[in-house]
Amino acid sequence: MTRVPAVPAGEAGLLGRLVYRYAKRRFGAVPEPFAVVRRHRKLFWATLVAEVAYERAARVLPASVRDLAVYRVATNVGCSWCVDFGTMLQRHQGLDIDRLTDIDRYRRSPLFTGDERLALGYADAMCAQPMAVTDELVEQLVERFGRAGTIELTQVIALEDQRARFNHALGLTDQGFTSGEACRVPIPLRPTPPAQTGSPT
Repeated sequence: MTRVPAVPAGEAGLLGRLVYRYAKRRFGAVPEPFAVVRRHRKLFWATLVAEVAYERAARVLPASVRDLAVYRVATNVGCSWCVDFGTMLQRHQGLDIDRLTDIDRYRRSPLFTGDERLALGYADAMCAQPMAVTDELVEQLVERFGRAGTIELTQVIALEDQRARFNHALGLTDQGFTSGEACRVPIPLRPTPPAQTGSPT
């Protein structure tokens, strides 16, 4: 149970109910973090506008690279809600979700491409405490994805870290978006140590 209860549709107001209805049509259920944020009306609308804007703007990277990096953040933070929801989103995009069970072995797994491994390593480096991003790693990203792609990757990783920590702090857990499939995806107890490449910035 969430530490702050979600706002039910009957108490969400007319506009809130319309947004809930749209979310339910799109995802099959109203995302629980969304309904929790409805407790703060202004932040609810700010979050809605920001999420729609980010989704429409982040189109430089291939979906598999972007979504895998986001998913890796969810597993690093330990947000079961994000793992569940992220698995569902990848399935909806036609991506291979079976390989997500191999996410902790991505550096050696043949199920991930070189580009995907690079993005996953960046997610690990950004999530590490202290951060382990190096000049060399960013140079590799720029060489492969360009400056805009590197900015996009950094943004989606940072944004998912915010989402995952918000959900984790408020006790939001797996909502069942993947009908049990996400339960087979392991969530590590702590982030995998990133590979050390070059000098820290």
